Amino acid sequence: MKISDRIAHSRPLATTAMHGRAEALRHAGERVIDFSIAISHFPAPPPVLDAVSTAIERERTLPYTEVSGALKVRAALRAKLASENRVEAAVDEIIVTNGCKQAYYQALYAMTDPGDRIAVFRPHWPAYLATAELLGLEVVLADLPDTLDADTLAAFGAVKVLVLNNPHNPTGKVFTRRELETVRDWALAKGVHVIVDESYEHLVFDGEHITLAALCDWRALGVVTLFSASQSYAMMGWRVGFALAPAHLVQAMQTLQGPITAAAPHLSQVAAVAAFATGTPHALLADYRARRDLVVRHVADVPWIVMQAPASGPYLWGDVRALTTDTVGFAERLLEEERVALMPGDALGRPGYIRIGYISDDEATLMEGVRRIVAFGARLAGTR
Repeated sequence: MKISDRIAHSRPLATTAMHGRAEALRHAGERVIDFSIAISHFPAPPPVLDAVSTAIERERTLPYTEVSGALKVRAALRAKLASENRVEAAVDEIIVTNGCKQAYYQALYAMTDPGDRIAVFRPHWPAYLATAELLGLEVVLADLPDTLDADTLAAFGAVKVLVLNNPHNPTGKVFTRRELETVRDWALAKGVHVIVDESYEHLVFDGEHITLAALCDWRALGVVTLFSASQSYAMMGWRVGFALAPAHLVQAMQTLQGPITAAAPHLSQVAAVAAFATGTPHALLADYRARRDLVVRHVADVPWIVMQAPASGPYLWGDVRALTTDTVGFAERLLEEERVALMPGDALGRPGYIRIGYISDDEATLMEGVRRIVAFGARLAGTR
């Protein structure tokens, strides 16, 4: 049977592929330390578990909700946007999705046509490019600068949509108010729409997270803001997120979502309301900060890696160009020889870098994995 041309040349996401390889080794009885993705060692917040248990006990039959999400769920998310993000919205400007990936796919599908150009900063979350490829879009890439300015944005040329990740995966950059105002002014002047992925809004160690939509007339500008419960609330497997967008765009996203998945699961919607109501996860943040600092201190004197403490997020981003720019080969050999999985920077658009998800397992396992990486790098350096 012939596979369609539109999928035949597409590849699985590198992030999920590496995690899958690590899982396959585990299933074969191997002990693998998996840093390829970020899976929190925290459980979901107690209010989430309580809310879901109560829903099961009281409702028994859990019905389909509206495709865009139950009205009371969207009303609760509307209140969250007003209190936390300083954005006023109506319930018909919110759509609940099966995670942030679905929200991004549907937004991009509804905002573009095949052949349109979108702008993405490098390094990038791999799904940004994979989705654009599936939709037949042209992606214009630019290196993410330390400070975003008008010249950086002007270098994109004519594009229809800018994809912005704030806080940023994998570098941990948190965009300042001035940088976001620069984005706003450029987008307004050039007629560019913006999709802002704010999945890590509550995972900020240094600086302040600001929502772009709070700094502009987001409806007129065409700003779509994506949110997720996965990382901020240790709810990776619950697969729930939501998007804020102008009402006519939400309607278009709903038209696409209906025949694909219909509504997000009823219980996941209940869980999302409970999670977002808890606000900033202070205990989780303190734990992550301690782990971040522990790893950064450990590699501070390693001559072949440069790793700064990220301002946000569940990942560490290491520059290993002093050792190699073939980080795919580095990652392959590391998994083979040390049974440690990590993400090569090539998958995120930057060869010569590695990404480490540092929030899984216990602290002892984390540091064992880091020591294996350092030892492997030392061996590799010694053979050259």
